[in-house]
Amino acid sequence: MESQPLLRGSSARSKLPSWTLFLAVCAVGIGGTFQYGYNVSIINAPTQHIHRFLNETWTNRYHKALNPDLLTFLWSVIASVFSLGGLCGAVVGGSMAIRLGRKGALLMNNIIAMLASILMGISFPTGLFELLIAGRFLIGINSGVGICVQPLYLGEVAPKHLRGGMAMGSSIFLTGGILMGQIIGLRELLGEEMYWPLLLSSSCLPAFAQLLFLPWFPESPRYLLIDRGDELSCVKALKRFHGSSEYGREMEDIQRESFALDGVKAKKPWQLFTDRAVRWQLITVIVMTMGQQLSGINAIYFYATYVFEQAGISAEQIPYVTLGTGACECLTALTCGLLIDYVGRRYLIIGGYLLMTLWSIVLTFSLTYQELYPWVPYVSMTSIFAFILSFGLGPGGITNILIAELFIQSSRAAAYMIGGTISWISFFTIGMLFPFIVTETVLLPGVLTGVLLHGCFPLLCNSRDKKQIFSGNQKGISQA
Repeated sequence: MESQPLLRGSSARSKLPSWTLFLAVCAVGIGGTFQYGYNVSIINAPTQHIHRFLNETWTNRYHKALNPDLLTFLWSVIASVFSLGGLCGAVVGGSMAIRLGRKGALLMNNIIAMLASILMGISFPTGLFELLIAGRFLIGINSGVGICVQPLYLGEVAPKHLRGGMAMGSSIFLTGGILMGQIIGLRELLGEEMYWPLLLSSSCLPAFAQLLFLPWFPESPRYLLIDRGDELSCVKALKRFHGSSEYGREMEDIQRESFALDGVKAKKPWQLFTDRAVRWQLITVIVMTMGQQLSGINAIYFYATYVFEQAGISAEQIPYVTLGTGACECLTALTCGLLIDYVGRRYLIIGGYLLMTLWSIVLTFSLTYQELYPWVPYVSMTSIFAFILSFGLGPGGITNILIAELFIQSSRAAAYMIGGTISWISFFTIGMLFPFIVTETVLLPGVLTGVLLHGCFPLLCNSRDKKQIFSGNQKGISQA
């Protein structure tokens, strides 16, 4: 009977991954969570340019000015349809990973990204903002599939003693994508008004890079043996990833799980809801995912320009302040990757949520009373940076690796589909509602505090509940 690596670090050897394994992680990440982070952030820089495009297009088409409320709605649709696409991508991502393989699903996914880039690029010259909406929807599908399949691949190719750190690769590439999108969006690069279609269509570059490099690396060994039953290809992949002298230990681990799951097919998402053996794992993932998305971090990135304007930052300084937020989260993702196996998942997540609650309250009051004193806008800016640092140090990175650590092979793809669906629904809700509630800042402390404490619920359960979570994995395998 085998148990999954749960919420604690392994005491095994601390050997670094091979170059092949490291480069494979990079090839997977560039077209996976990197695309998600990149497309979340690049929409910030051309906000005003897109507003003017919408106004001009509407006036030329209907010979009347665009109503401000309708403009806000159209902008919310452009920003938030990305999350609807992500929801669709999350729904089909698990099935693609099973039918095409982890590697095959990622390669096929890049075709969607290139089509999306073409639609967004031609929206301005054709004068059709509907193409912009369609392009954002398609790039959302691409991001939804990538953020579902990439963690699957990383969790299955990583050796046990590096699984926690390598699983953080998803968050590192995500934050790296956010930072890169902010850099490319500077007015010295593609931030000028004439270049915004190129900025949005630049998401084809990561897709092209993955199509170029990923085919040179093997499929997930665990998928090859357990799902396809191809032992020879599994051995070849393990030798490439871990070397001829080191692959045996990983092969034994995969064979044990394959034997335990002999004859068990990959489960569908609805089957997990009726499986009592994974009840606590599923509750934990759902609540943690909702807490991560509803914490407000995506609202800050989607509408960072507006938030900094409300904080009193000048228009010339906003792009560079926003760049600093991306650098902060990228730094904390790297730091979390180094600390995760030493401090533990539980303490990092609880500490991160408590700090986020504190800084969201400080930010709300500073935005409300920013006109009273000249130094209050700087408190707002500091609060935003502190909020992002707190998010990246715990909830931002660790939430994404829970599924790989809490579920066995037959349930993992379905669990990613459920987690992704919850994540994207929450993401869409925030994207649509934020422009309308942002002026009512007095509501934010109660909303955010309630959401964050709700997100901490599964981590504050007593030891009996945690034992149920851990024993559920073993029970699920033994039943198989």
